[in-house]
Amino acid sequence: MKTNKKIVITGAPGTGKTSVINALKNKNYKCLPEISRQITLEARENGIEQLFLTDPLLFSRKLLEGRIKQYKEAELLEGTVFLDRGIPDVIAYMDYAKDDYPQYFNDACKKYHYKQVFLLPSWEDIYTSDNERYENYEEAEQIHHYLKAAYENCGYDLIEVPKDTVENRVEFILNQLD
Repeated sequence: MKTNKKIVITGAPGTGKTSVINALKNKNYKCLPEISRQITLEARENGIEQLFLTDPLLFSRKLLEGRIKQYKEAELLEGTVFLDRGIPDVIAYMDYAKDDYPQYFNDACKKYHYKQVFLLPSWEDIYTSDNERYENYEEAEQIHHYLKAAYENCGYDLIEVPKDTVENRVEFILNQLD
C-alpha cells in the first residue's frame, strides 16, 4: 500500500465539483472521477432512463461497489488523491430519497476513511441541469443538507469551500490540506 491522502470533493448536484476536479487534474493532481453518471448511462443502454428513480437500492449498491473499488484504486496511488464524491454520498442520497438500505452501507463508511472532505455549497448562479442530472435547484439544496449530515454522522469535520472562481476554490482547497 502506498502512502497517500484520500481527499473527497463533494456537494449537491451543480455546485462545481467537476470543474474543481478538472482544475486539480490540470495542476497534475491525481483525481478519480464521479462514477454515478457511468452507472446511469449503463442503465440507459439497458432501457432504464433513471436507475436511481426506478430502483434506488440497486443503483446505490452499484454505486457503493464502484466507490469502494475507487477507494482501493486510490490506495495504490502515491501522494494526494482527490475523489469526486465518497462512500458517504451513497447514504446521503438514500436518506434524501427516504429509502432503506442494508447495514453494510454504514459499515463501508466506517471501514473506508478519507483524510479530508471538502463540501461545495449549493449555488444557484452556477446550477445547470443536464441529461444525467434530474434534480432541480430546490432538490439540490435539500441534497446538500443530507450530504452534510451523512459525512458529519460518519465523523468528518467538513471544510466548506467558498463560492468563488474555480481557480480560487482550488487554491482554497490546496491551502487547507493537512
